[in-house]
Amino acid sequence: MNRRELLQGLGIAASTLSLSRTARAMPRIGASDNANDRASNKLTIGCIGVGSQGLRVLLDALRLAEVQVVAVCDVNRGSTDYLDWGRNELRNKVRMVLQDPSWGATLPGPTAGRNVAEGIVNAFYAKERGKPTYNGCTAYEDFRELLAKEKDLDAVIVSTPDHWHAPIAIASMRSGKHVYSQKPMAHNVWECREMARVAKETGRATQVSIFNSDSEASRQVQELLSKGVIGPVRSIDIWTKRASAFWRQGLATPTHADEIPDGLNWDMWVGPAPMRPFRRSYLPFVWRAWYDFGCGALGDMGEYGFDTISRAVGLQAAHRIQASTTELFPDSYPVASSVHFDFAKTETRSELKLNWYDGGIEPIRPVELDDTTEMGTGGEGVIYTGDGGKLMTAFMGENPRVLSADGKITMPYGMPAKKEEPFQPAKPELGGSASNADAAHFLEWVRACQGGSPARANYAYEAPIVETLMLGCIAVRTHELLEWDAQNFQFTHGADQASSLLKPPYRSPWGI
Repeated sequence: MNRRELLQGLGIAASTLSLSRTARAMPRIGASDNANDRASNKLTIGCIGVGSQGLRVLLDALRLAEVQVVAVCDVNRGSTDYLDWGRNELRNKVRMVLQDPSWGATLPGPTAGRNVAEGIVNAFYAKERGKPTYNGCTAYEDFRELLAKEKDLDAVIVSTPDHWHAPIAIASMRSGKHVYSQKPMAHNVWECREMARVAKETGRATQVSIFNSDSEASRQVQELLSKGVIGPVRSIDIWTKRASAFWRQGLATPTHADEIPDGLNWDMWVGPAPMRPFRRSYLPFVWRAWYDFGCGALGDMGEYGFDTISRAVGLQAAHRIQASTTELFPDSYPVASSVHFDFAKTETRSELKLNWYDGGIEPIRPVELDDTTEMGTGGEGVIYTGDGGKLMTAFMGENPRVLSADGKITMPYGMPAKKEEPFQPAKPELGGSASNADAAHFLEWVRACQGGSPARANYAYEAPIVETLMLGCIAVRTHELLEWDAQNFQFTHGADQASSLLKPPYRSPWGI
């Protein structure tokens, strides 16, 4: 579809979405509305990265009375080739929030991008205010322009590919903005340290989108282990069916280029990563498979699982890491991997071994389970092994079951509850966000931005978790035994290749 067809399909006039750079620098139509929102203690937010996932987060933010979205930013003007989690999932979410069943009726696929997001925000606030139009939200292609021009901005949400998380988050904090960012928090080990350091230096409120950081399931795991139901924990196995069930890995590097889609700033999308010709095998969504842009299955899902584990047993950065994988590729993560982390003894626990499995690899099945009992839940899970038995849960701690040494299986919290009902804000007709946990997690950060207690998944807490994950990504790429000296930020065992991956160079002019 060309641009005009896309806009017509969205039911939004082209003139509404086409703001020149000169117009952007002028006071907004509807700026008085934003001034009133700020005076009423609303958190003014800019959404940086409004592809499919960023648009989902934006739609959740619009439902909440505590915030006001005043700007959006994306290197893609708009396209209809994004990823749905189900049939018409993204389109239906937009229709629900806008209360417009005709929205996007002629669009051939999941649609997102900066002009699309801008139109949705302005349409939402126009309807909320009972006005025919509202132009209080501005779209930007370059996040630097957004940070420079949006003087009344309190905070940003960063929903870009992984390789942009740290540069944008750090630039935002240095410009005085609070930051909520997608997982994984960073793209390499050095970025983990820098993000936590700058957050402390600037005093900005931060949160990574690890919604299970304060979930009931996570608290149950913590409670069971603190009570010693399986004794001291010695090892932990965690496995996920990603990536093979969601995107392909183990890919050969493309040898020819595709035409860059109209409206996509490919140079800006690549950003700090090494430049390469555009290929459809890089986006949307499948960028997770590539070293330069994503962190594979370990980066995509690891922070969820490791967060619950860390709160239950306490994790600093691992000191020894080793991986085995299927066939390695020059630029892509392998189809499947197993990564083994050793954690040193602390004041509260003994030495601990943590084993990660992805892409279809699973740990050895516990002898306590008969052939009819599922290991984990839905092809993923966690098993804690202690001196007095095992604790088995779903990937984020749900459905805990104690496997006693005598073979007895007990469910301390009974049968798992039915799937949680979607969060219902003040206007239930707008539909629910992903879950109560998602909404509570986001509002926890909003309160932190307003001077409350730090959010639980803040950069300082998540940094050693993600540092460990990024060390695992290095082990996957090198197949070496790595010994890590966290205090001195160096490998005491590992080749030069591993050391070079701790802080890969940024492509000029990008940096932190």
